[in-house]
Amino acid sequence: MSKGTIKKVAGPLVIAEGMRDANMFDVVRVSDQRLIGEIIEIHGDEASIQVYEETAGLGPGEPVESTGMPMSVELGPGLMGSIYDGIQRPLDSIMEQTGNNLKRGVEVSALSREKKWHFIPTKKSGDQVESGDIIGTVQETDIILHKIMVPYGIKGTLSALNEGEYTVEDSVGTILNKDGKEHQIKLMQTWPVRNGRPYKEKLPPSMPLITGQRVIDTLFPIAKGGVASVPGPFGSGKTVVQHQLAKWAEADIVVYIGCGERGNEMTDVLNEFPELKDPKSGKSLMERTVLIANTSDMPVAAREASIYTGITIAEYYRDMGYSVALMADSTSRWAEALREMSGRLEEMPGEEGYPAYLGSRLAQFYERAGYVVSLGKEGREGALSVIGAVSPPGGDMSEPVVQATLRIVKVFWSLDANLAYSRHFPAVNWLTSYSLYIDTTDKWFNSNVQSDWMERRKQIMGLLQEEAELEEIVRLVGMDALSATDRLKMEAARSIREDYLHQDAFHETDTYTPLEKQYFMLKLILEYYIKSAEALDQGADIEDLVQLPVREKIGRFKYVEIDRLQEEYDSIIKELSNEIQELLRKEDY
Repeated sequence: MSKGTIKKVAGPLVIAEGMRDANMFDVVRVSDQRLIGEIIEIHGDEASIQVYEETAGLGPGEPVESTGMPMSVELGPGLMGSIYDGIQRPLDSIMEQTGNNLKRGVEVSALSREKKWHFIPTKKSGDQVESGDIIGTVQETDIILHKIMVPYGIKGTLSALNEGEYTVEDSVGTILNKDGKEHQIKLMQTWPVRNGRPYKEKLPPSMPLITGQRVIDTLFPIAKGGVASVPGPFGSGKTVVQHQLAKWAEADIVVYIGCGERGNEMTDVLNEFPELKDPKSGKSLMERTVLIANTSDMPVAAREASIYTGITIAEYYRDMGYSVALMADSTSRWAEALREMSGRLEEMPGEEGYPAYLGSRLAQFYERAGYVVSLGKEGREGALSVIGAVSPPGGDMSEPVVQATLRIVKVFWSLDANLAYSRHFPAVNWLTSYSLYIDTTDKWFNSNVQSDWMERRKQIMGLLQEEAELEEIVRLVGMDALSATDRLKMEAARSIREDYLHQDAFHETDTYTPLEKQYFMLKLILEYYIKSAEALDQGADIEDLVQLPVREKIGRFKYVEIDRLQEEYDSIIKELSNEIQELLRKEDY
């Protein structure tokens, strides 16, 4: 264990001398207050330490002690429903110790050492096991069954395994390796946060992560195990998009990282999530959620820790065979922390003052997502999907963090201030967003929803793009200069925008749209367009077609309950045909 003294303090950066025996990324305790820090640079016997707590009042000569261990998280029963700070200290336990004002240097275990869990073995004494094998389970919450896995690097014969009530530190069994050495197996294991957890194989993502948000599922889907970015200016709805995905995405477990966002946004999450009902089980959403609350008033260095802490917890549940969705809100704040630390370390700045290694740090984070086969004989498949919000200053999409993220992620949901100001939510701009998972998920959509799903999607995208081109003409010479066919295209595209892409997150029916309903809605809008185009060819007047009474019903179809879909759809199609026939009869007279 290396001991040194503080030589210099510069904000969250502390330089200590006498640290010759310390290693990179070791956790250290700084000063007599025992503030938590991490070594990020070593020159000779001088170590540069990133301190994860407020350093005001520290001075040269105070002691620094290395723990000799890298920054690690505790993984075991008790994670679900917890609210942690960036370095995995449970906020409720800290509050019990210090009251509402957080004090520095508080040492609290991430997992309760008193609580007992009922362990049920799934293997027996004498079985051969290896890293990643499930040896038993613990019912962590009503929704989540926690699977106890053999820790990495251990292989051998189970010499004992007993059912019973255990704390996370008690031994539930022993494994004897071929050298005759015994390993005690506990409910808890630790893992260094900067290292991705190992797996057998990474599979190509081919299955979409269904979110119930129409603009995402239909136009810009994300695959299970995929990575997506949600950039947008202030007030464009990034946080609401992430909340909707946390609530409705087809993931077993949600890890939500508030990485340097405003305190009031994080407070909303902390107040809202425990009260929200999980739509699948009817229980509290917190029973399958881990929150890492790291607001913008915490020291900048802690933002980096929170990102790694969150993704390590997410990987742990992925290894059990669960589908995990991780929300990081927002990676821009993390990049700002990197910029500040880089400046303090006097490194050569890159674009806009960000460090030159910004892109590689972001890539290291996002590449930990994926659809994988876990370690162990069973070959469980688990998915970790990562959705990162980006908050470019002033909504400037050419800014380095957005551009670096764009080079890494496969899905780009570009939020648009103009759409947000016109109250169109989710404010995802359909002309500048994209998804590179469309080609890999098309087979799944065509075989699991309808065989012509991708064909319908193509028609809709075509209409929206044509509308953008026609709008240029309308601005110059007015709507009257358009042909009847082009007017109809504009009307159909308006219907797609207002009736389909616009979705009310606070309406009990409209907040989530299953794929079957999305297909019916698409078909209705396209049926109106196709039948009206045929009527135009037969001499119908465009003004009459635009004002058909049935269009009101098409617009309100989004509020129809799921069990009445077919009946309502058939009724509207019949009404549409009758009204068009009536129009054509009038024209004949």
